[in-house]
Amino acid sequence: MFEAFSRNYYLGRLYVTPTDGDRALMHSDQHERINEAVYATGDGVEPLDTPLVMKLETQHFPVHGDAAVPTDTLALPESVLTDTEIRNPPSLREVLLARRECATQLLSFFPGLRQANGSQHRSGTDSSLEDDFPGAGT
Repeated sequence: MFEAFSRNYYLGRLYVTPTDGDRALMHSDQHERINEAVYATGDGVEPLDTPLVMKLETQHFPVHGDAAVPTDTLALPESVLTDTEIRNPPSLREVLLARRECATQLLSFFPGLRQANGSQHRSGTDSSLEDDFPGAGT
């Protein structure tokens, strides 16, 4: 689903579609699999429902899991979609997934990426950890 793209991101292609909700969503099983492959450090028990940080065009946003979302689909709130070039969703688009260290940094610079529902990204990640998962989420 996602492949190594740069030092900070993986690149994937997902169908982007609108959602009536107020947060970005993807299928919960895919979300958990990607979360485990990309964000888990292997240190003890870690939650796998931590939001993924993705980027579409110029916008970063947290992505949560939801079983109602079709697989290989990114459901975005209308407020996010209006700031994109997508005019006729669903549309197959390239999406960037922030690697663990990049996501931690983005969340520290932009606390608005955290969700008010209590879900927070892991903090305190050791920046010396390797984050090289070329087949993440596949």
